[in-house]
Amino acid sequence: MAAKKATALTYKGRPLRRKDNIIYYGSMSDKYIIMLQITDTDKAEELKLPTKVSVQLQLTDPDLSSRERIVKKTEKNGFYAAMDVATVWLERALSAG
Repeated sequence: MAAKKATALTYKGRPLRRKDNIIYYGSMSDKYIIMLQITDTDKAEELKLPTKVSVQLQLTDPDLSSRERIVKKTEKNGFYAAMDVATVWLERALSAG
């Protein structure tokens, strides 16, 4: 039986990586990346749905401290609103610099 190759999850052509309640959007090889942190959830039947999401536009420079990497930050109600802001911020940042 042939082994199946896992496909990476992407959104609008950019990779998504999840570690617990933190989701990284974008590529570490680019100058900027988005970090989405789910800070509050609500239970709908058997699913946990994010109700509060912290969004941060960050530089990927490993020589900077974690505080120095943050360019912009906000908090949104719901994951869809957070991804909407994240997509705009990342596109603008990467096209400008």
